[in-house]
Amino acid sequence: MNKDFDRLESIVSEKRVKIHTFEPSQRKIWTVVGKGEEYWIDPENNFCSCPGFYFGVINGKKTCYHLESAKLAQSQNQTEEIIFSDEEFSDFVSGLISDL
Repeated sequence: MNKDFDRLESIVSEKRVKIHTFEPSQRKIWTVVGKGEEYWIDPENNFCSCPGFYFGVINGKKTCYHLESAKLAQSQNQTEEIIFSDEEFSDFVSGLISDL
């Protein structure tokens, strides 16, 4: 196996792909825990908040390993779902933004 696939497998098996679901609205925010950082991702729109994604897009690359690991986790049904109340949504989003 190649090194990149091993990294993806590690992220998936360690349940570092997370779906934060807010109830009762069912709003969802995806994150992936990378090398000590947690990045916000939007798999449907092919977006990740990591610097590698940003600089990769500038250089013509279409994705990063965070998005690739999310796709793999989805295909293997290996995402970690965390339930929050809708009242926690604003604080959660504020925390994500402050980490950028």
